[in-house]
Amino acid sequence: MGIRIITDSTTEISMDEAKKLDITVLPLKTLFGDEVYLDGIDITPEEFYAKLAVSEKLPTTSQPSPFEFEETYKQSLEAGDKIIVICIAANLSGTYQSACMARENFDGDIWVIDSGTATIGLQILVRLAISLRDRGKTAEEIVQIIEDKKDSVCLFAVIDTLEYLYKGGRLSRTSTYAGTLLRVKPLVTLQQGVIKIIGKCLGLKKAYEELLRSVKNIGGIDYSKPFSIGYSGDRGHFSRFEQECRPFFGAHIPLVNVVGSVIGTHAGPGAAAIAFFVAQ
Repeated sequence: MGIRIITDSTTEISMDEAKKLDITVLPLKTLFGDEVYLDGIDITPEEFYAKLAVSEKLPTTSQPSPFEFEETYKQSLEAGDKIIVICIAANLSGTYQSACMARENFDGDIWVIDSGTATIGLQILVRLAISLRDRGKTAEEIVQIIEDKKDSVCLFAVIDTLEYLYKGGRLSRTSTYAGTLLRVKPLVTLQQGVIKIIGKCLGLKKAYEELLRSVKNIGGIDYSKPFSIGYSGDRGHFSRFEQECRPFFGAHIPLVNVVGSVIGTHAGPGAAAIAFFVAQ
């Protein structure tokens, strides 16, 4: 009997890494017209951004079905495991709803958690759950800690353009227009499942400086827990962000991740982000 942690592909955890971490990652889907790709399986981030660059129409995304969760639950319960599911924010995807619907068909120990975050924010929450499991915490203890800590996960990002968030239905036209009119680099945050524009800076350097200032102003990073930086599109532009972050982090080394096809559909290329637990 063990504890099976299940999450979704918006964590940006690859299938190979999931095996090493002993967790299950269910892929969301990215659709270019009639072409359907399993996020992180059928299409790599590099392939996705190359395809996005030449696509005349923005792709769409889709969550795993309740049936896919049911099959995963069945396998884990038959192995005698207790199950903890940690999903992308319910405000952003129907993945949490699918997981909950599937849960209704089982009597075993299954907990489904709405993370309130996504991408590298979701990943650090999942990695915290993994570390708790590996330290011998019970499923009940892990669920309680994750529920207590999830609201302290913060994600800040500098976005190259707000058009992708608008076209994907994540921002209003008014907010998008305000960001593009001044030819600025928007700074956004994702907390408790809500995307908000918190700043607009002229140029990347000022945007990155403002992002790190926002991290400090909110309370700073809890370095006792996982934290991550990430990017969408070509890593070349991201090197400048890494350089800005290096003195800020001191001796602490972040996880580094590329944003995959599902979140990349809405963020677009050229984004740089940081996710962390706020220091208490």
